[in-house]
Amino acid sequence: MKVLIQQAHIIDPASPFNGSRQDIFIDSGVIRNIGASFSEKADHILSGAGLVVSPGWVDIFANFADPGFEFKETLKTGATAAAAGGFTDVFVIPNTRPVIDTKSQVEYLRKPTGVPVNIHPIGAVSRNAEGKDLAEMYDMHNSGALSFSDGLNPIQSAGLLLKALQYVKAFNGVIIQIPDDKSVGANGLIHEGIISTRLGLPGKPLIAEELLVSRDIELLKYAGSKIHFTGVTSPRSLEYIKKAKDEGLNVTCSVAPYHLYFTDEDLMGYNTYLKVYPPLRTKQERQFLWDAVADGTIDCIATHHMPHEYDSKILEFEYAKNGMIGLETCYAALKSVLPAIPDTRWVELLSLTPRKIFGLTQPAIKENEPACITLFSPDEKIVVDESFFRSRAKNSPFTGKTLTGKVMGIIQQDNLFLR
Repeated sequence: MKVLIQQAHIIDPASPFNGSRQDIFIDSGVIRNIGASFSEKADHILSGAGLVVSPGWVDIFANFADPGFEFKETLKTGATAAAAGGFTDVFVIPNTRPVIDTKSQVEYLRKPTGVPVNIHPIGAVSRNAEGKDLAEMYDMHNSGALSFSDGLNPIQSAGLLLKALQYVKAFNGVIIQIPDDKSVGANGLIHEGIISTRLGLPGKPLIAEELLVSRDIELLKYAGSKIHFTGVTSPRSLEYIKKAKDEGLNVTCSVAPYHLYFTDEDLMGYNTYLKVYPPLRTKQERQFLWDAVADGTIDCIATHHMPHEYDSKILEFEYAKNGMIGLETCYAALKSVLPAIPDTRWVELLSLTPRKIFGLTQPAIKENEPACITLFSPDEKIVVDESFFRSRAKNSPFTGKTLTGKVMGIIQQDNLFLR
């Protein structure tokens, strides 16, 4: 297959053409030529006044619900949604049925057929993600697991997490943790504050997050390993993480797009599509997150894509499942809420830094390199409706909104996916 991309603005620090507008000719999955103008015949010609290309984007925390919950999502529908959102690589959490806690489960996820993106299984830290006994992490690593987490079940036992940190050190693995001490605000449904009081809903305080971040950094310091916090929402957590980085510790963090876009005030209508984990915080916390994105404290973006069928979301707030789908609206949500952040920074957050953290190959937009490219148009408007989604699920609070920033598609070696 031959693809010609015309007059695209290239964002890639590893490319000699970084920052310039060029034609890019791709043949059989390899970038053959980059230059001012080409006339080669191609099977597909891609162009646009505002077209931008970058190395393929990476999502480091998504739920594809397969195996066991295919009525929510499958590997194929999840991967298609990821490609539609501009992602060439997706890390999927282990909270499936059965849990991804053995090498055979890792191998199942690594070898799907007919999907447009690379799927990277996150192996469970503990058996059945129950937080009791260590899972077979070394075997899972040998089968292709690059990182480990109990996913939606943050590890509560300090002793177990310490063992896991020491264990993965042998092969340079990374532990991913949603920071939440579940013994604090155990029944909390939304952020503890004025809005939770007005709505009469039990709250989850920020200290539940801060306690686990503080504890886990101390464990990390003792083990000399690597940890990544995802879904960070607290200003104090960010202070702990920044201090740990300054001390030279291998700690990184990511934020979900919905924590940058929405606040707990958006819950005044009891919209269950906004019931997420960790919960939406106040405008004050959101401002701290905005600043942390701009100043580099936050290392990358994690969509926390959580697909649910209708019956899991359209019911009383107390009983609704946590989470929203987020792969397809990720870039538009980011671009809409933080228009002043340059696209060079979004490429760092969505592609360059996550690849570095988790040891993925760093593609480059250079001649004779394999094609791994995301195409997007930063200033183009999109209208989000149900037909917009390629995911099997539709649980998105962005439905009905007009956002800025359109993903055009991806090129993954010899595979082209266009919206």
